[in-house]
Amino acid sequence: MTRRKLPIGVQTFREIREDHCYYVDKTAYIRRLLDEAKHYFLSRPRRFGKSLFLDTCKDLFEGHEPLFEGLAIHSRWDWSVRHPVLRLSFGSGNFKEPGYLHINLMAQLDVLEEQLGVASRYDTAAERFGHLIRMSSAQAGRRAVVLVDEYDKPILDALDAPELARANRDFLRGLYAVIKDSDADIRFSFITGVSKFSKVSLFSGLNNLKDITLHPRYSALCGYTEADLDTVFAPELGGLDRDQIRDWYNGYSWRGDEKVYNPFDILLLFDTREFAAHWFETGTPTFLVDTLFARRVSSLALDGMVGSAELLSTFDVGDMPTEALLFQTGYLTIERPEPRGGEMFYRLGYPNREVRQSLNRSLLNRMTGDASRRAAHSARLYDLLLVNDFAGLAALFEAFFASIPHQWYTNNDIAHYEGFYASVCYSYFAGLGLDVTVEDSSSHGRLDMAVRFNGQVYLFEFKVVELAPEGAAMAQLKAKGYADKYRGRGEPIHLIAVEFSKEARNLAAFDVEQA
Repeated sequence: MTRRKLPIGVQTFREIREDHCYYVDKTAYIRRLLDEAKHYFLSRPRRFGKSLFLDTCKDLFEGHEPLFEGLAIHSRWDWSVRHPVLRLSFGSGNFKEPGYLHINLMAQLDVLEEQLGVASRYDTAAERFGHLIRMSSAQAGRRAVVLVDEYDKPILDALDAPELARANRDFLRGLYAVIKDSDADIRFSFITGVSKFSKVSLFSGLNNLKDITLHPRYSALCGYTEADLDTVFAPELGGLDRDQIRDWYNGYSWRGDEKVYNPFDILLLFDTREFAAHWFETGTPTFLVDTLFARRVSSLALDGMVGSAELLSTFDVGDMPTEALLFQTGYLTIERPEPRGGEMFYRLGYPNREVRQSLNRSLLNRMTGDASRRAAHSARLYDLLLVNDFAGLAALFEAFFASIPHQWYTNNDIAHYEGFYASVCYSYFAGLGLDVTVEDSSSHGRLDMAVRFNGQVYLFEFKVVELAPEGAAMAQLKAKGYADKYRGRGEPIHLIAVEFSKEARNLAAFDVEQA
């Protein structure tokens, strides 16, 4: 197969097709959407191809047939029919500035009216938008198509200013209600963004909107599948470890049979030929990390969270459950459904290595307030493990906790200390991308943390001396027989008992024995 151009950062369907870039054909989904309903909503994390999908819809409804030759929808489309397309995007602009949302939207409507040849007599956004839909439909003799990209960005950008965020939300609610009122003049509408604000707060006037965020048939509408990599991108796979690609970047799931890759990660991998946190590094999740820190969410609790379908759809200004925040932004994904009684729950987990190690690094950076020191500690941890320098490891653990500012401890009672100490240790190991399992269950109980590295197994038990007698951690490791589960692997097993002191706010004991 011939190598093509990599469409890195390209969100324009025409440019991808005319420049002969790699393109994963998503047009069959458009045909299915049209056959099943009329008004749609989709939530996906950033850089998952939402904008490209909307641009594909735009070119399709405008009838640009040459761009679709060879694609799934080409023979299933009436190219003699063309619809006026109204596409709005809130992807750029300073929505933290009061009043800017109205200015931005009016400018977009100026452009659309010029393109569609419609003159407006309204100076309010909602009325002007409705008039544009009606008149463009009447002039074309065809119902209009409405596409809204990054519908939620004006709210998300202002979350640190709740009053402005609510004002932007209420403004947008009035705008989106126009779509419902203009139903007779609309052939198709599609709204997409990162978050999933509740219908009551944002789409109360659009009650015929079909949400396909967790619809199994549309789980791969955005993103690349395994099959896409093996076929479309086959020329790029040479010299890259296929299992390593899967470990680093695959794993996003929205209830489909197949998990998907973030397109941005894959394109950057093929360009640089290096495994790195390509997606994560394009947008440091400052708000997310600050929220987790403020809520004292342990990193141990992230992998394995459980949320109901209703909870994962609960998102509004001042009401952002941790599970919904992590899921909607792409830092956790669905591992499996867990129906209980008459309600559906979902087990959440990190989608892949990139997110697991990068998010844990960010949490540590926020906790220590010193990214350079955190990086030095991480490098030292790897080197010490490589040679099983346990004395050095004990000293490093002391350095971990000495680097955490005194203020962190002031709002935590002793009951939280064991989990806190364990979460710091876990984040250091996970931040290195090591194979870490927490609360590993066996017939004897639950081990706090297991680490597999360099052909060896390290079993950790954490205790706070004010809550347990001296030596309790090692006694538990032995009495529970946690090592039995790993003996069949034939790898050396190290039992590591780590005891902390609330009073000293640091290590009290660090004992190591061979199992």
